Amino acid sequence: MRRHQVIKDKYLENRIFLNRVIVLFVFMLLLFVGLVVRLYFLQVSGHSQYRNMATNNRVKVSSVPPTRGIIYDKYGNVLAENLPSYSLEIIPEQVQDIDETLQRLQVALAIPQEKIDSFKKHRKRYKHFDSIPLLLQLNTEDVAKFSVLRHTFPGVDIHARLIRHYPYAELTAHVVGYVGRINEQELKVLPVAEYRSIHSIGKIGIERSYEDSLRGHAGYSEIETNAQGKPIRTLKTVEPVPGADIYLTLDMDLQKTAYDALAEYNGGVVAIDLEGGGVLVQVSKASFDPNLFVTGISYANYKRLNTSKNKPLFDRVLRGQYPPGSTFKPFMGLAGLEYKVRHKHQTLFCPGFFRLPHKSHRYRDWKKWGHGIVDLDVAITQSCDVYFYDLALALGIDKIHDFFQQFGFGQKTGIDLKGEKSGLLPSREWKRIHREQAWFPGETLITGIGQGFTQVTPMQLARATATLANMGHVVTPYLAERLVAEGVDVDMQRAIPEKLPLQEENIHDVIDAMINVVHSARGTAKRIRKGIDYQIAGKTGTAQVFTIKQDEEYNEAEIAFNMRDHALFIAFAPADDPKIAVAVIAEHGSHGSSVAAPIAAAVIKEYLAQPQFMPVDVETDIAAAAVIAVEE
Repeated sequence: MRRHQVIKDKYLENRIFLNRVIVLFVFMLLLFVGLVVRLYFLQVSGHSQYRNMATNNRVKVSSVPPTRGIIYDKYGNVLAENLPSYSLEIIPEQVQDIDETLQRLQVALAIPQEKIDSFKKHRKRYKHFDSIPLLLQLNTEDVAKFSVLRHTFPGVDIHARLIRHYPYAELTAHVVGYVGRINEQELKVLPVAEYRSIHSIGKIGIERSYEDSLRGHAGYSEIETNAQGKPIRTLKTVEPVPGADIYLTLDMDLQKTAYDALAEYNGGVVAIDLEGGGVLVQVSKASFDPNLFVTGISYANYKRLNTSKNKPLFDRVLRGQYPPGSTFKPFMGLAGLEYKVRHKHQTLFCPGFFRLPHKSHRYRDWKKWGHGIVDLDVAITQSCDVYFYDLALALGIDKIHDFFQQFGFGQKTGIDLKGEKSGLLPSREWKRIHREQAWFPGETLITGIGQGFTQVTPMQLARATATLANMGHVVTPYLAERLVAEGVDVDMQRAIPEKLPLQEENIHDVIDAMINVVHSARGTAKRIRKGIDYQIAGKTGTAQVFTIKQDEEYNEAEIAFNMRDHALFIAFAPADDPKIAVAVIAEHGSHGSSVAAPIAAAVIKEYLAQPQFMPVDVETDIAAAAVIAVEE
């Protein structure tokens, strides 16, 4: 065999070697450049991001909730406060099996299933290291039970928290409102940073309208932790800013007087201070205990409230819409004088009914045998329907609509609460758009006595009454008198009152007639004048709940209670220098004179009996008596 001989080419081998070295060098150079670029990114351009990530692994940021502001009435009575309470809370990252832990807690503390379900639903809005409430307002028995078992529930502990409380409960439920747990819809629009440590938000009333002021601003603590997530030390603390305290214009003594005076009737009572427009009384009855909602109302309690025939959750003052009945008549009378379609002493004969020209239908007066010859004063004093049928026909619906709109009918009052209804002031255009029908003369007649399509809220009625009492200066009702944030008063912006273009002589003529409603021997509210040394200007009203046929008569004894007429009354006093205006609606009270008027009178009498309205000599006598009592 011939041996294979390999011929070596040193030049070729050197070239191959050199190429390999160059490729390796380029590869190493690229690796080095990549390493430098990565180091630059980590150390320079991405420094902030990775520094924060490293810090977050070492430091946990814990939100600190602010203290919610207190709500007071005008005299400093507490309407909403924060009371200390114990809560059972869970930190999910410290719990190995959350479902198993919840199950054992449910058995140990007899926790209702709805509380467990609520916890699971609300857990989604928290981070895994947040402390999430499972039970609020623990009683001493539950605290004692868990204290014994605490070592068997890692990640579960009892914390002290402040819980909202409403001392006056039903008396202020609708006006002050309440706070409740934040729901999913609210969570989508709320600032996460502010609400991370806050579990409740204002739902209705002042609590809702002034949520931003009452809430305050959350603080936070930076806590250094070890690898297991256990806290080592606090690195930084930013204190929360407490919410502002709010002083309302409400007078709780008057509020209770009005609530009690409604007695067995549901309805609304509003009283307005005429010097500024502050709401002294805002009662909506039936009512409820707002404390039930603070930590989450039970299904049974909510069902009971929601299905009650009295509708306690319904705010009758701002959302209840009622026919104004004869409380419309003073404004109708003023419209007649302003448009010069009637003058003060112009009379007509009231036979107990009214007919449109060339029509046989009779529009009845409440007094079936009629009032005889009446002028404006008698028509308002005795509430003659026929006079106002005739006046409404002379004015026409267009003038009625435009005039009443000036007093705020058919519009929201602008009160500093949310959810207010605007009522309904009908017009030709409204009926054409909403009913697709023409306007008929008969509808003008019944509009003139506050029936038909017309709807008002108690707050609207009170505002219109206050504007009339103020000689045409428009009153905008409000509740928040002042805000106090960290001891400093916050300026409250008030609208400058508008003056309606009305003749004061005409307003005086109407007010004189309203005085006679109370102080005349034939006035419909003469019963309330007893025991007072000043004059009240008022007007009774009765609003039909259903229509009575032409040949039928209203027999209260044969009608179910919930089908009886509503009783209304508007008033202000003293008539010569008004300080307070009141509107009352008592549902199914039947008679404004016997039911609604005494309610308004009780509020007026108590308010004007306060020391600031007493004559100087009376105040001096009281002061002297006090000095003698002290000396004795």
